[in-house]
Amino acid sequence: MKPAPCHSRPRARRVAAAGALALLLGACSAQPPMPPLHTPMPASYSATAQDWHPAPGQAAMPASGAWWKVFGDPTLDSLEQQLLQHNQSLAAQLAVYEQAQASLRQARAAYAPVIGATAGASRSAAAGAEARPQNQLDAQLQASWEPDLWGRVRLQVRAGRATLQASADTLRYTRLSLQANLAQSYLQLRVVDAQLSLADATVRDYTRALQLTRSRYAAGVDTAADVAQARTQLLQAQTSHTDLEVTRKQLLDAVAVLAGQPAPDFTIAARAGLPSLPSIPAGVPAELLLRRPDLGAALQQVEAANAQIGVAQRAWLPALTLGASGGSQAATLAQLFSAPSLYWSLGPSLAATLFDGGLRSAQLASSRAAYRQTVATYRQDVLLAMQQVEDNLAAQGILRVEARQQAEVVQAADVSLRLALNQYKAGTASYLNVITAQTTATTARNAVLTLRGRRYAAAVQLIAALGGDWAGPPAPAAQGH
Repeated sequence: MKPAPCHSRPRARRVAAAGALALLLGACSAQPPMPPLHTPMPASYSATAQDWHPAPGQAAMPASGAWWKVFGDPTLDSLEQQLLQHNQSLAAQLAVYEQAQASLRQARAAYAPVIGATAGASRSAAAGAEARPQNQLDAQLQASWEPDLWGRVRLQVRAGRATLQASADTLRYTRLSLQANLAQSYLQLRVVDAQLSLADATVRDYTRALQLTRSRYAAGVDTAADVAQARTQLLQAQTSHTDLEVTRKQLLDAVAVLAGQPAPDFTIAARAGLPSLPSIPAGVPAELLLRRPDLGAALQQVEAANAQIGVAQRAWLPALTLGASGGSQAATLAQLFSAPSLYWSLGPSLAATLFDGGLRSAQLASSRAAYRQTVATYRQDVLLAMQQVEDNLAAQGILRVEARQQAEVVQAADVSLRLALNQYKAGTASYLNVITAQTTATTARNAVLTLRGRRYAAAVQLIAALGGDWAGPPAPAAQGH
């Protein structure tokens, strides 16, 4: 066979260079796309009266702290601390975060070589009566390492790091959600306490009214129907009081679970006084919600899915493995470490998949679809976050006006009740007028407390929607905002 002509050698080198270039281009083309997540943010909300400067970047935002202190209630402060120490849902999410830490360490372990050792002993003999048994001792050390030529391990670490950050953000969001649920349940408990106090006063008033009606009936002024109406009104008030006790017990048990305490042993003393309402600022920067931990988690999930696309793309590239092994094999322990018994091997190996029935294409398509899903989820979460802030900001302003209006209703109802009682005592009006006026006054006072509860709920939900507070430093004027 004739040797290849000399002019064919440069051609072979060009073919080899072209192949290497193709591999490098393949590695470059495997870079995952950058996530197009420039979600437009309004400068402020339509529910606010003034425009604030847009907030600076997310990293400059203050971390959410003890935001519940705006309600000025020491009992709530203590309960929130108990939640941080004893809530089991928070403990479970912390374990998820620790799993993500371990997963990242697993991904980083692929940078290092794998070293193993084996040792064994055997005794064997060939077939036949004269065959003598032979001893054999083996000791071997193996090492292998796959260089990260195409960045597959780097992308896996990048995905693991994003997943860890997403888990950390989810932990923060779980803590914030539990804190908000606890604050809302406790504040509603205090509203029910105030309603129970009002119900106690109503029962006392209706009891005196029944006594008055019975006295007037004994004097021949009122009728038996008036007495029956007064008694019915008192029984209804007592029933309402009992129903509020059920509501209080349910709220108390909910607070116990959130604080990580057994419900049967948990108590909070009743108190008619209400916690203060926080002062809502006139304007809230729309970009404040970008510090919300759930949005941070969604963004990190996009980053992880983006990295997984690159991992799937690199499945087409060959894998280079550097391997080395050495050991000894002998019949006796004394010979095991002698020079004639030693052996070693060293060499690289290159492996590539030539045909897989479309498996890699399907995996890549799945990774790209998962990436698009996380992008859409993130954008939807941003829209929902803006809706939540807008809704609760609007609720704050509207409920504040409604509370002033309801206070005027209470004043008018008190005047109407006083006039109806005077007319009844003077004999110029029936007891039905008194019942109507009393019912209107009681309903108006209950409506005031119900509005207070709604304002508490809107304030807590607004704080949670903004990631733990509504305070944020405005951007410096020199930045042109």
